[in-house]
Amino acid sequence: MTLAEIPLKTISGAPASLSDYAGKVLLIVNVASQCGLTPQYEGLEALYRSHRDAGLVVLGFPANDFAGQEPGSAAEIMAFCTTNFGVDFPMFEKMVVKGPDKHPLYAALLDAIPDPSEIRWNFEKFLVGRDGKVIARFDPRTAPDDPALITAIDAALAA
Repeated sequence: MTLAEIPLKTISGAPASLSDYAGKVLLIVNVASQCGLTPQYEGLEALYRSHRDAGLVVLGFPANDFAGQEPGSAAEIMAFCTTNFGVDFPMFEKMVVKGPDKHPLYAALLDAIPDPSEIRWNFEKFLVGRDGKVIARFDPRTAPDDPALITAIDAALAA
Protein backbone atom coordinates (compact mmCIF):
# COMPACT_ATOMS: atom_id res chain seq x y z
CA MET A 1 0.00 0.00 0.00
CA THR A 2 1.36 3.43 -0.92
CA LEU A 3 1.15 6.46 1.37
CA ALA A 4 -1.63 7.82 -0.84
CA GLU A 5 -3.77 4.71 -0.31
CA ILE A 6 -3.71 4.69 3.50
CA PRO A 7 -7.19 5.54 4.83
CA LEU A 8 -7.33 8.66 6.97
CA LYS A 9 -10.02 10.84 8.52
CA THR A 10 -10.08 14.59 8.71
CA ILE A 11 -10.43 16.20 12.11
CA SER A 12 -14.15 16.53 11.36
CA GLY A 13 -14.38 12.77 10.75
CA ALA A 14 -14.67 12.79 6.95
CA PRO A 15 -12.87 10.04 5.03
CA ALA A 16 -9.63 11.19 3.43
CA SER A 17 -6.30 10.01 2.10
CA LEU A 18 -3.08 11.58 0.94
CA SER A 19 -4.31 10.97 -2.63
CA ASP A 20 -6.46 14.06 -2.00
CA TYR A 21 -3.19 15.99 -2.31
CA ALA A 22 -1.80 14.24 -5.39
CA GLY A 23 0.91 16.27 -7.10
CA LYS A 24 1.54 18.41 -4.01
CA VAL A 25 4.55 18.51 -1.71
CA LEU A 26 3.44 17.49 1.79
CA LEU A 27 4.84 18.36 5.19
CA ILE A 28 3.36 15.83 7.61
CA VAL A 29 3.59 16.85 11.28
CA ASN A 30 2.41 15.12 14.45
CA VAL A 31 1.06 17.96 16.57
CA ALA A 32 -0.06 18.59 20.15
CA SER A 33 -1.77 21.48 21.93
CA GLN A 34 -0.02 21.32 25.31
CA CYS A 35 3.61 20.89 24.30
CA GLY A 36 6.55 23.22 24.67
CA LEU A 37 6.77 23.07 20.87
CA THR A 38 3.11 24.02 20.35
CA PRO A 39 4.07 27.56 19.23
CA GLN A 40 5.34 25.86 16.04
CA TYR A 41 1.70 25.93 14.91
CA GLU A 42 2.23 29.62 14.11
CA GLY A 43 5.31 28.90 11.99
CA LEU A 44 3.65 25.96 10.27
CA GLU A 45 0.70 28.14 9.30
CA ALA A 46 3.05 30.87 8.04
CA LEU A 47 4.96 28.26 6.02
CA TYR A 48 1.71 26.92 4.57
CA ARG A 49 0.49 30.39 3.60
CA SER A 50 3.80 31.39 2.01
CA HIS A 51 4.28 28.17 0.01
CA ARG A 52 0.81 26.78 -0.72
CA ASP A 53 0.48 28.56 -4.06
CA ALA A 54 3.70 26.80 -5.11
CA GLY A 55 2.19 23.42 -4.14
CA LEU A 56 3.03 22.83 -0.45
CA VAL A 57 0.41 21.43 1.90
CA VAL A 58 1.11 21.21 5.64
CA LEU A 59 -0.86 18.36 7.24
CA GLY A 60 -1.38 18.22 11.01
CA PHE A 61 -1.91 14.90 12.78
CA PRO A 62 -2.73 15.35 16.48
CA ALA A 63 -1.24 12.69 18.72
CA ASN A 64 -1.43 12.11 22.47
CA ASP A 65 1.61 9.80 22.59
CA PHE A 66 4.00 12.12 24.42
CA ALA A 67 3.24 12.98 28.05
CA GLY A 68 -0.50 13.27 27.32
CA GLN A 69 0.05 16.61 25.58
CA GLU A 70 -2.95 16.28 23.24
CA PRO A 71 -5.83 15.23 25.52
CA GLY A 72 -8.60 17.17 23.76
CA SER A 73 -11.43 16.08 21.52
CA ALA A 74 -11.35 16.85 17.80
CA ALA A 75 -13.54 19.91 18.35
CA GLU A 76 -11.33 21.15 21.19
CA ILE A 77 -8.16 20.64 19.15
CA MET A 78 -9.54 22.49 16.13
CA ALA A 79 -10.88 25.36 18.26
CA PHE A 80 -7.50 25.68 19.97
CA CYS A 81 -5.61 25.70 16.67
CA THR A 82 -7.82 28.20 14.91
CA THR A 83 -8.31 30.52 17.89
CA ASN A 84 -4.68 30.64 19.04
CA PHE A 85 -2.76 30.19 15.79
CA GLY A 86 -5.17 30.80 12.90
CA VAL A 87 -4.51 27.31 11.57
CA ASP A 88 -5.97 26.90 8.10
CA PHE A 89 -3.89 23.93 6.94
CA PRO A 90 -5.61 20.52 6.89
CA MET A 91 -5.91 18.75 10.23
CA PHE A 92 -6.71 15.09 10.76
CA GLU A 93 -8.15 12.94 13.50
CA LYS A 94 -6.02 12.18 16.52
CA MET A 95 -3.92 9.08 15.98
CA VAL A 96 -1.21 6.96 17.56
CA VAL A 97 2.19 7.73 16.01
CA LYS A 98 4.52 5.41 17.95
CA GLY A 99 4.61 1.95 19.42
CA PRO A 100 2.96 -1.27 18.28
CA ASP A 101 -0.43 0.39 17.71
CA LYS A 102 0.87 3.22 15.53
CA HIS A 103 -1.34 4.29 12.63
CA PRO A 104 -0.39 2.75 9.24
CA LEU A 105 0.56 6.23 7.98
CA TYR A 106 3.24 6.57 10.63
CA ALA A 107 4.36 2.98 10.14
CA ALA A 108 4.91 3.79 6.46
CA LEU A 109 6.68 7.08 7.19
CA LEU A 110 9.00 5.35 9.65
CA ASP A 111 9.67 2.52 7.18
CA ALA A 112 10.73 5.16 4.63
CA ILE A 113 13.17 6.91 6.99
CA PRO A 114 13.68 4.60 10.00
CA ASP A 115 16.48 6.37 11.88
CA PRO A 116 15.51 6.52 14.69
CA SER A 117 12.92 3.80 14.50
CA GLU A 118 10.23 5.73 16.40
CA ILE A 119 8.85 9.25 16.44
CA ARG A 120 10.90 11.23 18.96
CA TRP A 121 8.31 13.79 20.14
CA ASN A 122 5.51 16.09 19.03
CA PHE A 123 6.17 18.19 15.91
CA GLU A 124 8.41 15.73 14.09
CA LYS A 125 8.19 16.50 10.38
CA PHE A 126 8.21 14.34 7.26
CA LEU A 127 8.57 15.88 3.81
CA VAL A 128 6.85 14.00 0.98
CA GLY A 129 7.54 14.84 -2.67
CA ARG A 130 5.03 15.37 -5.44
CA ASP A 131 5.58 11.71 -6.41
CA GLY A 132 4.33 10.52 -2.99
CA LYS A 133 7.77 9.40 -1.78
CA VAL A 134 9.20 10.45 1.57
CA ILE A 135 12.14 12.79 0.98
CA ALA A 136 13.28 13.82 4.45
CA ARG A 137 12.60 13.69 8.14
CA PHE A 138 13.14 16.59 10.54
CA ASP A 139 13.63 16.62 14.29
CA PRO A 140 10.74 17.99 16.39
CA ARG A 141 12.89 20.97 17.42
CA THR A 142 13.40 21.96 13.77
CA ALA A 143 11.45 25.19 13.51
CA PRO A 144 9.18 25.73 10.49
CA ASP A 145 11.44 28.59 9.37
CA ASP A 146 14.67 26.60 9.75
CA PRO A 147 16.85 27.12 6.64
CA ALA A 148 17.41 23.37 6.19
CA LEU A 149 13.66 22.70 6.15
CA ILE A 150 12.95 25.64 3.81
CA THR A 151 15.73 24.52 1.46
CA ALA A 152 14.34 20.97 1.35
CA ILE A 153 10.80 22.26 0.72
CA ASP A 154 11.96 24.61 -2.02
CA ALA A 155 13.90 21.78 -3.70
CA ALA A 156 10.86 19.49 -3.53
CA LEU A 157 8.62 22.19 -4.98
CA ALA A 158 11.09 22.77 -7.83
CA ALA A 159 11.33 19.05 -8.68
